[in-house]
Amino acid sequence: MATTVFYPEGAGRFPLVLFSHGLGGRPEDYAPLLRQWAAAGFVVAAPAFPHTSGGAADYDVLDVINQPADASYVIGKVLALDGKRGDGLFHRLATDRVAAAGHSAGGITTVGLFTLARDARLDAGIVMSGSSLGTGTGFRGAAAPMLFVHGQRDETVSYASGKAAYDAVPWPKAMLTFPKGDHGATLLRDGGASFEVLADTTTEFLRFALYGDPAAKPRIDRSAARNDVATLDDRL
Repeated sequence: MATTVFYPEGAGRFPLVLFSHGLGGRPEDYAPLLRQWAAAGFVVAAPAFPHTSGGAADYDVLDVINQPADASYVIGKVLALDGKRGDGLFHRLATDRVAAAGHSAGGITTVGLFTLARDARLDAGIVMSGSSLGTGTGFRGAAAPMLFVHGQRDETVSYASGKAAYDAVPWPKAMLTFPKGDHGATLLRDGGASFEVLADTTTEFLRFALYGDPAAKPRIDRSAARNDVATLDDRL
């Protein structure tokens, strides 16, 4: 799978975030958000799934059920680069700190990584406009904090289905709700008030979950409250 990698400048070992796109999407569609994560100190690997990405020769919506395994494969390949001398990620990955995130079908893929196809390497998850469709809600394995993001006007993946997946999570969790948010066009539009809240809240969540930064916890709440466009159910 072709995989786009965004990574921070400077020296250090950085946590890995695996990002899964939505149906018909491409990693570059999410570049503004993923670049912000990278600038905040995370290596972000975004694969183009072979049967659901934009321009896929053999497009198959049903292949979403296989994507958690694809995502786990990419995690392993990227983590291995930490030990590959000469690679740009050589000795730059904190291989024991890994998260999964995704939007829409990528959010469903992310839920799958914590349920039927639990990847034991994962320490946190972000599910944007996703649900548990086809992947079950039997969250398993070690506790991993999760952040759900959903618009209440989502006509593609209903808010109720996303909330049901959130409710099933047995670990520390939070849900960022956009009362006027749709499936993603509003939330993911760079420069908009909703995008600012989404980007900042998810960034602080990753700092909290993967760096263990205690100061990030109150910043999650402050970021969510900015611009008065979202509410946060914080159970972290």
